[in-house]
Amino acid sequence: MKFSTREDIDAPMDVVFRNLTNFEYFERQAMRRGAGVQRTDKLSTPGVGMSWTAKVKYRGRNRKAEIEMIAYAPDKGFAVFSTFSGVQATTAVELVALSKSKTRMMVGSELKPKTLSARVFLQSLKLAKGSLDKRFKRRVSEFAAMIGGGKAGAA
Repeated sequence: MKFSTREDIDAPMDVVFRNLTNFEYFERQAMRRGAGVQRTDKLSTPGVGMSWTAKVKYRGRNRKAEIEMIAYAPDKGFAVFSTFSGVQATTAVELVALSKSKTRMMVGSELKPKTLSARVFLQSLKLAKGSLDKRFKRRVSEFAAMIGGGKAGAA
């Protein structure tokens, strides 16, 4: 199952990238929503190899996710690979400068089942694909608006 969207942001590319890679901000946001997030790498600067473990309660069960940075290109984008409940997800964020003060952000995520129960889970999500697409696009759009308005983590 794939999700993708793009947003044009009224901010320079370096500002957008700095906000997207403010991982401490995202960790705090996840914890505010009830997730337990722990950084598991020892890297001193952002880059390939960064990793996290997240624990969240979903559908009445505790779920654990392992997340790892698999690609990192300063001021251009990054990609993360995560596994949770038999599902593998690859999420990529790519930035393109439209002008000195405007940036296009493209976000894509692909989920693949690795177990039978994960296959059933993703099949049930496919029934709601339209509403999930809208939710994905709305979340990316809200974050883009926060960056453009200077209200996100590092802006």
